[in-house]
Amino acid sequence: MTPPTAPGIRARNRAAIETEIRRVARRHLAESGAAALSLRAVARDLDMVPSALYRYVASRDDLLTLLIVDAYDDLGDAVDAALGPLEDAAPRARFVAIAETLRTWALEHPADYALLFGSPVPDYRAPADRTNASGTRVYARLLTLAAGLRTVPDLAGLDEATQLEGAAALDTLVRDPQVAVTGVTPLVLQRALAAWHLVHGAVTSEVFEQLGPDVATDPDALFAATADLAAAVLFGDAD
Repeated sequence: MTPPTAPGIRARNRAAIETEIRRVARRHLAESGAAALSLRAVARDLDMVPSALYRYVASRDDLLTLLIVDAYDDLGDAVDAALGPLEDAAPRARFVAIAETLRTWALEHPADYALLFGSPVPDYRAPADRTNASGTRVYARLLTLAAGLRTVPDLAGLDEATQLEGAAALDTLVRDPQVAVTGVTPLVLQRALAAWHLVHGAVTSEVFEQLGPDVATDPDALFAATADLAAAVLFGDAD
């Protein structure tokens, strides 16, 4: 049996240290927030000198980017797992499953949710080349569901001209290569965004307690009603 090579051992050791750095950084994130994340504090908790930490992360921004990618991938994995048993389900049911998964994940990982969807971190801008692939995983799932629609349900009280103007405002997004390849129409995309904003707003309000900690006697039922409403906005009748 051939013994492990030195480079292989070094790679495993480096991976273990990087995992530990992420673990400690996530704890700091939960305790102090993203804006207060400090490489010096992380190094101290790891019993490392700050200069040693720079062998693994180039800067605070680099560490934030790693945490953002990890969080997006964790959310994306959760959505993939929820949709796995629903491959043959109707698009509406899959939409609701994505919505429920987002809420569950957000409540279990409030610090990660705040990092992804909370207030911007001062003096930090996420590099698109490192975060886009992970950050668009859930949106790609939603886009696939919406792309199967050729029309949107009629909703009483809507002003048609206003809706068409809103759809036209998405012209740039519709022509984005990742969106254009699906063939989704501007009006369907506009409706999909509106539906998802209902879901996202409800999750954000609950995670950050924007309406207070006891806004509903049954938060699960309240969110289920919101997800159902959002699904109706996009897909129409329940069946």
